[in-house]
Amino acid sequence: MKVVVQKSRPNGSTSVAMATSGEKQSSDNMISLGWKFLNKETFGNGERANYVNSPHVIAMVGLPARGKTYISKKLSRYLNWIGINTKVFNLGEYRRHATDAYRSHEFFRPDNEEAMAIRQHCAELALEDVCNWLENGGEVAVFDATNSTRDRRQMIREIVVKKMGYKLFFVESICDDPSIIEQNIMEVKVSSPDYRNMNMDEALSDFRLRIEHYQERYEPLSEELEKDLSYMKIYNTGEKVVVHKHEGHIQSRIVYYLMNIHITPRTIYLTRHGESEHNLQGLIGGDSNLSERGRRYAQALAKYIDEQQIEGLRVWTSWLKRTIQTVADVNAPQERWKALNEIDAGICEEMTYEDIQQRFPEEFKARDQNKFAYRYPRGESYEDLVVRLEPVMMELERQGNVLVVSHQAVLRCVLAYFLDKTADELPYLKVPLHTIIKLTPVAYGCKVEHIMLPIHAVDTHRAKPENELDLDDSFDSTAGGSPPNGKQIALNGSNGECRFFPNSS
Repeated sequence: MKVVVQKSRPNGSTSVAMATSGEKQSSDNMISLGWKFLNKETFGNGERANYVNSPHVIAMVGLPARGKTYISKKLSRYLNWIGINTKVFNLGEYRRHATDAYRSHEFFRPDNEEAMAIRQHCAELALEDVCNWLENGGEVAVFDATNSTRDRRQMIREIVVKKMGYKLFFVESICDDPSIIEQNIMEVKVSSPDYRNMNMDEALSDFRLRIEHYQERYEPLSEELEKDLSYMKIYNTGEKVVVHKHEGHIQSRIVYYLMNIHITPRTIYLTRHGESEHNLQGLIGGDSNLSERGRRYAQALAKYIDEQQIEGLRVWTSWLKRTIQTVADVNAPQERWKALNEIDAGICEEMTYEDIQQRFPEEFKARDQNKFAYRYPRGESYEDLVVRLEPVMMELERQGNVLVVSHQAVLRCVLAYFLDKTADELPYLKVPLHTIIKLTPVAYGCKVEHIMLPIHAVDTHRAKPENELDLDDSFDSTAGGSPPNGKQIALNGSNGECRFFPNSS
């Protein structure tokens, strides 16, 4: 099958043309391809789903400064988030370990035989590590390198497919837009360890010469000459996508995901609903109204958003009253997502943690032993929530500036995606009430800023038990509160920063 896709950035519609059948379908329907074939058992208290029947290697292709590392890291973050054990192997790191400090572009000249031998050896070492990692429980390895000649791609195929029997999928990033290339060079490459001791002008000049050396030998993926390979080509960060002979649900999901990402600057604002009546009573779940302080937060949030003058802002909420009431005064287009509803606590809905501990002590302990995979009886687990949120995250990737007003468990999942948190960390991320979390995607990660508005609220966070003896005492009293006068706040992520709005009352 060959698929050719053209789309606009970042909010344009996307269509998929199936060349074999001539039929067209919305690319949004592709989200169902993966889940249809998962080997996922019904479980409550522990085991993760088995998503991958055969290990995969995703090999990047393209000239320098075409966004290969950006794609590699973003893809790895997404696959790990949905439960597929993924790791990036960057060939540049192997090269830096194998040679002395970088001296100049001369190392990349095609006629530099000594350097070419070193680069070939590094590629072989990296592929050996890829295979060893996959042999020991890894599921998807992303080989981040230029892989810009047919000989190199054939070597990869010999090792990965013929020797090891793994699946292989190439992802080629092609860019002829000078502004995008220049942006990539300025944002990423000049801060590379290769240029640590060079001034900016020297680094830019040297790196452009390095690109020229690669261009001398660059052989784009060819449907005629490499017809047996499975691959996709991404043009100018997503203006057009070509897919050739993709195999199975993992590659389908990768194609769908990479079709939706973009590099247009934007900001994502996350916040929980204002304090609710159930929050005051320590009850989980339900569909209660805002408390008096929650209504004051709604007013403060609308004022804050209005002051920011955010271009093209869209507002997303769940279907529950407390989120809709929180954005009642926000002046921006609004959408309701059922997928943004709070985690379903099943038989424990509208109970306190004390009630759960007394009535269902075994369930209470089981959840603290494996909070991510634990499923409430007749309810959901955090793992179920990630599945439910995947279409939301796909659409969020396609959007510009968005304010998402949702719930504690939901926003933990969203934060884990953007901050690359593990399944163990995810259920314990701090998402306090009456706090805006501002996410700004940057080159290889996400800048985080916490903005606490000065309206007091109860504290609903439950710390992770340190050991078995703590399981009975692992819930916090809801009598706690936000730090007074905006003096203290805990950050999620090591690269975050904080802003405060002191309480003048």
